[in-house]
Amino acid sequence: MSDMIDQVTVFLENRKGRLAALCRALGDAGVSMHAMTVADTTDYGIVRIIADSPEKALDTLINAGFRAKLTKVFAVAVPDRAGALADLLEALDKAEINVEYAYCFAIEGDIAIDVLRIEGNGNVKDTITAAGFRLLEAHEIYA
Repeated sequence: MSDMIDQVTVFLENRKGRLAALCRALGDAGVSMHAMTVADTTDYGIVRIIADSPEKALDTLINAGFRAKLTKVFAVAVPDRAGALADLLEALDKAEINVEYAYCFAIEGDIAIDVLRIEGNGNVKDTITAAGFRLLEAHEIYA
C-alpha cells in the first residue's frame, strides 16, 4: 500500500486556448478530472490535476504534445468544518514537515480532500494519523 497518489503536472504555455485544449484532450480520452489548479507566470502555467486515471491522463497529454509528468502527492481526508485544515497544517508545521503546495477539493458528505506536496517524506503518515486525520489511498481518489 502506498501512502501517496499520482497527480498529473503539466507545464502549459501561457497562450490563449491552451487550457481548453488540455481539457478537451482529456475529455475526448474519457479522463475525468476530480480537481484542477492552475498557477501562472508570464510565460507558462503549471496545471495540477487529480484524475480518475492518472497514467491514462499522462499518456493522453504527452501524445497531444503537452509537457506532463506524474508527481507523487499526499491526499488527506479533512473534515469539512472551519479550522480543520489549519489543524492539519499546524500538526505538520510542529513536526517540521514543509508543505511545498496544497489545494483542496470537496467530495460528497462532510469530508474535503487536501492534496499536499511535501518536501521530503519524513514522518508524514505518522504525523497525519496522530493529528486525527487519514491519508487516502489511490483507489479512494481515482474511483
